[in-house]
Amino acid sequence: MEMINLIWFAMVIIGLVVSAATGRIDAVTDALFSSAEQAVSVAFSMISVMTFWLGMMKIIEKSGFINWIVKLLRPLSLLLFPRLPRNHPAMHAILMNMSANLLGMGSAATPFGLKAMQELQTINEDPNTASDEMCTFLAVNTSALTLIPTTVVALRAASGSLYPTEIVGTTILATFCATMTAVALDRIIRAMTRKRKRR
Repeated sequence: MEMINLIWFAMVIIGLVVSAATGRIDAVTDALFSSAEQAVSVAFSMISVMTFWLGMMKIIEKSGFINWIVKLLRPLSLLLFPRLPRNHPAMHAILMNMSANLLGMGSAATPFGLKAMQELQTINEDPNTASDEMCTFLAVNTSALTLIPTTVVALRAASGSLYPTEIVGTTILATFCATMTAVALDRIIRAMTRKRKRR
């Protein structure tokens, strides 16, 4: 995080120095105000879209539809986490995280992801090293198969896109490929690690 802050700070300073040296400091001021105005406009536009989808997520949760999605994902979770007890709290958190990611609700998935990691840590044999289940969950959560890219659609709509939902098909394909790759690499690296330990 420190390095990222330093990079951004350096870019701002370099931009100010170059604009001052070329006599275009007024362009920096204009860009600063126009960007701030655009950021506020996009933020307000997103509020309505995000409110709608967060409301939909709450309706899905209260109606029990989320439980149907959880049941649908349970066989997959048992395949991904064979050593994790079926009724363990970590399994429930993982399923809820996967369901939220599936619906494109990254903000709703984050608390479940943190809860899953906490619960997985309680059954971790070596607290100082991530367990196989924790690595698998991180791979699945990071790649996150998404059927409805809610946040991206909201950003596109707020930015004035005429067809904000046209990315749904490509998003499904891209996230599917990412998830398959992440799971495959997780299994390959896990097998290599076990082989190395046996030696």
